[in-house]
Formats: sequence, structure tokens, C-alpha cells
Amino acid sequence: MSNEIQVSFEFFPPANKKMEEILWHSIQRLEPLGPRFVSVTYGADGSTRDRTHRIVRRIQAETELVCAPHLTCISAHREEVLAIAESYWQAGIRNMVALRGDPPKDVKVYKPYVGGFDYASDLVTGLLGVGEFDISVAAYPEVHPEALSADADLENLKRKIDAGASRAITQFFFDTGGYLRFRDRCQTMGLEVPIVPGILPITNFPRLLKFAENCGATVPSKLRERFSGLDNDPDTRRMIAASVAIEQVDELLRHGVSEFHFYTLNRAELTYAICHALGLRPLNQAKEQLS
Repeated sequence: MSNEIQVSFEFFPPANKKMEEILWHSIQRLEPLGPRFVSVTYGADGSTRDRTHRIVRRIQAETELVCAPHLTCISAHREEVLAIAESYWQAGIRNMVALRGDPPKDVKVYKPYVGGFDYASDLVTGLLGVGEFDISVAAYPEVHPEALSADADLENLKRKIDAGASRAITQFFFDTGGYLRFRDRCQTMGLEVPIVPGILPITNFPRLLKFAENCGATVPSKLRERFSGLDNDPDTRRMIAASVAIEQVDELLRHGVSEFHFYTLNRAELTYAICHALGLRPLNQAKEQLS
């Protein structure tokens, strides 16, 4: 089964030296699992751009990982974004994650940047003008918070796929049935790219609630109950978090899902455990078992 499963991991640029040490420990821990790619985010408003580029280049230089930098439409002219994409192409990077991005915190309603790319579909088109990138885009099983309707949101996803995106990675979710219905709607619309589920291992439940509020993800009452009363019990929290995530990926596996994207939050332990439960083993170990 493990030969059929593909995983990818998301990291974010660290803000200080200590966080950078944690990031690199996580990269070194997860690299042997042979992910399809690892992505590196921008800040929600494009604020970590320089740190993103630095981490991407270091991953490219010091590991065997395939790196997929995030690029957004926020606060940048087309020429600036395309120059970054060109520099990535020249550095040998062939994978990208193309996002509209969230506006700065003091801006409540998104407005396209004058002279920039308006939306992610436009960015996909622009990137493919630079080179034949393998491009991932975002999808929202529970509908993007700014979308006028579920149908309008799905039409937006279709525009990104029609522009040339290779796959869609979903926002994290805990309603597996909702994801499966969304996948069915994508197939009905004729979207023939993978709709990869985004999995968020729960390392901090209060922080999860804030993430969910910001992106419109539902946190079921059953999940709240399982973490209730564990604020001062980190060991039990970790056990519950692993159990929740493994249950989720097991259910997805039973419904034919074979590709998973993990929002690691730069922490390797839970993600590694979930991948182990999926049947993934370090590449060297897997080769030894086959020999």
C-alpha cells in the first residue's frame, strides 16, 4: 500500500534562529519519507517574502527534496513576481504553489494590486509563461470565506485548473464527508486533476480554533470534546492528536484517496507518526526490506 501513497509537506519561514533550528530538524526528520515535494509559505499578507526565498534556496542546496515555493498576488507588480519565478526556474525549481493570498491585516476586503496579478488563475498563466512549472493551487471543501457561493467558489477553482494548474490542495478540514462530496462535485464539473486533502495535525488546539475561524473550517463538537480538559496535559494531547489524524487519513484511504498534503507547522513528530501509520517508511529502510 505504501508504494501507492504520495505525501507532501508544508513549512513556513522561521522568525528567529531557534525556530529555524526546529524547522531544519523537521526537514531532516521528514526528508527520508520521500515526499513528492515540500512547500514553503509566504506570510498571509506576503510579509515573509525574503525569508521564504532564503529557506527555499537552502532546501534546494542542502537536501534532495523537491521544493515548491509559494507565490501570491499580494502587494507586488507582475514584473516583480515573474522575476522571482524566473530566478526560481534558473535555480532548478520546477514546482510552485500559486495563491491569490490574503490582504494585509489592515485591509478588510481584497482588491487586486495595481499592476499585479489579480487572482490565482492569472498567476498560474503568468508562471507558465516563465516555464513549464508543476503548479499547485488552493481548494476549499467548505467554501472560501469570501466566495459568493459554493458554486462561485468551484467556478474559481475551475479557472485555476483551466489555466494550467496540476493539482489542487485543500484547506484543512475535519469533516471528511464534506471533502468527499467536494471531490465528487469537482469530478462532476470535469476537473481531472488530483484534489489533494490538506491534513493539519493538531499540535495546539486553541491555535487550531483561530486558524479555523480565519479560514472558515468547521471544528466538530466531537473534536472539541476530545481535547477538552487537556490544556495542562501535553502528553495526552499528543496521543489524542495522533489518533484524530490517523482516523482521518484511514477514512480517506478507504475512499480511494492516495495523496496527502500535511500542514506541519514546522513540527515533524505528528506528521511522521501519521505517515508511518499510512505505511510509509524511510526510503533506505524500505529498500532494505525489498532487498
